[in-house]
Amino acid sequence: MASSPQPDLTDGIEYWSSQPASLDGVLGGFGTGALPRVDALGSRLFLLHLFPELSTVDSAFKPTSKAHLSRRIRALDVGAGIGRVTADVLLFLVSDVLLLEPVTPFIQEALGRARHAANTPQKNWRGLADKNTSDVDSGFDVIWCQWCLGHLNDAQLVEFFRRSHVALREKDRGRSFIVVKENVCSDDADGRPKSSFDDQDSSLTRSDFAWKAAFMQAGLRLVREQVQEGLPEGLYTVKMLVVPSFASETFMLIRFS
Repeated sequence: MASSPQPDLTDGIEYWSSQPASLDGVLGGFGTGALPRVDALGSRLFLLHLFPELSTVDSAFKPTSKAHLSRRIRALDVGAGIGRVTADVLLFLVSDVLLLEPVTPFIQEALGRARHAANTPQKNWRGLADKNTSDVDSGFDVIWCQWCLGHLNDAQLVEFFRRSHVALREKDRGRSFIVVKENVCSDDADGRPKSSFDDQDSSLTRSDFAWKAAFMQAGLRLVREQVQEGLPEGLYTVKMLVVPSFASETFMLIRFS
């Protein structure tokens, strides 16, 4: 039986290099509707679940002052595109953001959106899948991966998770995280993982269990998942999945819905 098609990273970069460096260009024509705002709000709230100390809203239980924070909070925006997630999500909450993006027009637009964010060249973005992550940087509190990991084949995805895990800090306390926010298709009828190949942009849409299987193969522990609500009808379900900085052979899941 013929094997399923697998993504080719070069083909994927070529496709995105042909798209406009705009919200509509990176969001498949949904840039002018409610999707960007709903998506960004959902991401910010989710990030605050992971780092409640970053809240800027005063309450009876916690003041907004960041004086108690002992260090700056650093984030890595993987497949950053035009900097939408950096500008609309991460920089609202964290201190510093490093962008990884291979498409030059996109990163030029991203730097205009988030002037204080750093830029990392294309070769290092590839390095997340193919080389040692120390070539990129280390010591991140959050590594945010959204709508980009479908361009890695299965073996590259597992290696990406392993290398990214090394780049998290606070290994002993589990206070740094990899967040994956991606489209999710249905599993096979028998419950096995499934993926759907898009030959237009050379990417895979993976099923829920396919994502979880990749975490398990990387030796990582999934601790939280949540569906992004409020997106337009007719689109794939979008889920946010979280792996902490500690690894475990035990597969545990806390559901938030």
